Amino acid sequence: MKLGRIHHVAIIASDYQASKDFYVNKLGLPLVREVYRPERKDYILTLLAGDVQVELFVEENPPQRVTNPEARGLRHLAFHVEDIEEAVKDLNALGIPTEPIRVDPYTGTQMTFFRDPDQLPLELHE
Repeated sequence: MKLGRIHHVAIIASDYQASKDFYVNKLGLPLVREVYRPERKDYILTLLAGDVQVELFVEENPPQRVTNPEARGLRHLAFHVEDIEEAVKDLNALGIPTEPIRVDPYTGTQMTFFRDPDQLPLELHE
């Protein structure tokens, strides 16, 4: 078996309006599909980040994510940007705080982190 590119990444969120606003309006990920599943009382928003889909599952009262200390499982999502300084300015102008830009010691490229409304760590990588 040979695996290809990543098709999608799924994120569980707790606040429909805040998460949709953050990912669609602030981060600018195009909304491909939005479905409400009454039997599960949740929404699935399919977004597009380049050629990878981001499935945003918005559920009522999901358990809190363990962030610190880090636990097994998904650590963070990283988005490629052409100009990290410009991207940081854009995020900060939207009221989204970012960590200081630093250089990845292994790749020599610039990177920084920020968080979504549920405190999921997200990375910008130049």
